Order: sequence, then structure tokens, then C-alpha cells
Amino acid sequence: MSEPIRVVVADDHPMFLDGLVATLSADPDIELVATVGDAASAVRAVEETAPDIALLDVTMPGGGLEAARQIAAVAAGTRVVILTSSEHEDDMVAAMEAGASGYVLKGVAGRELRSILRSIHAGGTYMAPGLALGALRGLSRPRPTDPLAELTSRERDVLELVVAGLSNAEIGGRLGLAEKTVKHYMTSILDKLQVASRVEAALLAYKAGLGAGESAARR
Repeated sequence: MSEPIRVVVADDHPMFLDGLVATLSADPDIELVATVGDAASAVRAVEETAPDIALLDVTMPGGGLEAARQIAAVAAGTRVVILTSSEHEDDMVAAMEAGASGYVLKGVAGRELRSILRSIHAGGTYMAPGLALGALRGLSRPRPTDPLAELTSRERDVLELVVAGLSNAEIGGRLGLAEKTVKHYMTSILDKLQVASRVEAALLAYKAGLGAGESAARR
């Protein structure tokens, strides 16, 4: 039996937090290790419990994005998911730049949220439907004419499958690589593309035309 996904939840709205706790606690594959109501407490909880995922409200005291940045600095093994009511594309871009692996709107159904967390824990990423194209327009950081020019052919193969939404384990299976090797490739890809997260790398690659066919084939 696999280990449960360990999650820290941070939200300052008690009624919403109670519902979120009930939703996650109903799943035997998810273990809720801490619930807090502000950014500083979220960072502290992550440092103390080393969860797999930190699920952060973007507007809580101290700011969810600031918490995401600090968590990325102190707990590289914890994946950040932003849970928000904001459908502003700029907020989604800011979340990606802060290191988030997921951007989830608060209207999502409980079953879908649990599915999203499983996917992100497995190495995938998630962007709220309808916001991805706007986020592409928001990625305004100056880059080379061909932002993928520095990637090796194997790194391009890996990135193409990231665009298609595959996890590291799935990419390894597709390319005949160990999952640890895929992680090494991802580290190199993020460094060469000068991005902070897997989501931002995927958006940049999609904008450059990489992986469109693969993504279509999976739909």
C-alpha cells in the first residue's frame, strides 16, 4: 500500500477551511498534517512537517504567493498548489513565477480537487481551464528569439511530454528513463529556460510550438 499524500492547508476563511478539511479527510489517500490561516504559519508548518503538498489560499494574511516563494526556498520537496477565487490571468502568472505547480479555482468540486492533488503529487501540473492562453500573454519576461535553443534533443523530448501533462514517472516510462533521470533533465530545463516552475516551462514551450501535437493526441 502506498503512503498517503501529506498535505498542509492554509486558508483564513473558517467555513471554507472546514469544508476543505472535510473534503480532503474523506480520501484515505490524503493525510491532512496541518491547517493554518496565514502565510507565516503555512511556511512554519511546511518546515515542521515536510508535506508533499502545500495548498495555499492566495489572499490569506501575509499572502499565498509570498508563502509559496518562501516554501520554494526552504522545502524543495513540497509542491505548492494555489487555491483561489481569482480568475485574473496576472495572478496565475504570478503564482507560476512564485513556484506553484497548480492554480485551482475555489469553485472546483471536491472529487476534482482530490484528483488534481494526486496528479500534482505524481509530478504533474494543473492550470485552471480557460486561463492558460491568457497566462501565455502574461509571460512578458524578455527571452531569446528561440527560447528552446539551448535545450538538447533529449531535453526537448522531456519538455514535450511535460506540455502534454505527463508526470515524471510517465515521462520516464515513455522515454525509457529512470524517474530520477527525468528529474535531472527537468532541473536542467528550468535552468536553461530561466523559469521557476514546471508550469511556466510548459507554457513557454507551448507558446514556442513544442508539444502541440502530443497534447492534442491526449485529448
